[in-house]
Amino acid sequence: MNTSTRGWVNGLIGVVIFAGSMPATRVAVVDIPPLFLTGIRGCIAAALAILLLVTFKQPRPVRSDLMSLLITAIGVVLGFPLFSALALQYISSAHALVFVGLLPVCTAIFGVLRGGEQPHPAFWLFSLLGSISVISYAALGGIAMSIEGDLLMLAAVVVCGLGYAEGAKLSRRLGGWQVISWALVISLPLMLPLAVFYWPDNLSEASTTAWIGLWYVSIFSMLVGFIFWYKGLALGGIAAVGQLQLLQPFMGLGLAAVLLHEQVNMSMILATCGAVFCVALAKRYA
Repeated sequence: MNTSTRGWVNGLIGVVIFAGSMPATRVAVVDIPPLFLTGIRGCIAAALAILLLVTFKQPRPVRSDLMSLLITAIGVVLGFPLFSALALQYISSAHALVFVGLLPVCTAIFGVLRGGEQPHPAFWLFSLLGSISVISYAALGGIAMSIEGDLLMLAAVVVCGLGYAEGAKLSRRLGGWQVISWALVISLPLMLPLAVFYWPDNLSEASTTAWIGLWYVSIFSMLVGFIFWYKGLALGGIAAVGQLQLLQPFMGLGLAAVLLHEQVNMSMILATCGAVFCVALAKRYA
């Protein structure tokens, strides 16, 4: 298996894992406060990351890497988990997954900003059309609109795109699992107080499904998925392997329908298809 193929395989595994993040978060926030969920998932993943780093005797990142690691941590360890968890108090996971369809283009935009690339003008045209598709769905979709939930999901997608692009750039030197591991470690001084301060009194009363959701987002969404994802981006290229994110909304919508029995109506499917189509064309010119 050549390097490019390995990159695609690792990237696909990462996307499959991430596809379960939104449904898992949705069931978790039913019984677990979102701020506590954000903190505790970071703590659990950081503990596993420390174990990995110590076991494989990884050297500490150099000073010049710290800013990139901080940006990565803000995007994928704190920003996306927090904003998406807050959003899922107002909207369903199926609704939220429509916004996830914008992740590829957000990643590409931050890749351009951080890497100094100059894509074809058609790239920006299709990026704008994709955004309009999502905004139109949020305003006219068949399910109840929530301004709070929609704005929070938009914020989640923006910071996640930044974290993806920054982490992917750094993973070419440090390695995929090392980047997410160090990002989790430097986030621990914030995640631990957050979890302690917002520790709910009735945590023991949380349902089994909420606990399953918590453990899934802590282990798989926060760590395991990134091990495959960043490795895939490093081996196959950000622009190429990043296109696999286009599959994530469809996978997530299927999981939301099957596991959570959420309604996936035609307007939702059409909006997702519109966003994915525009993002695919934008990526072509990136």
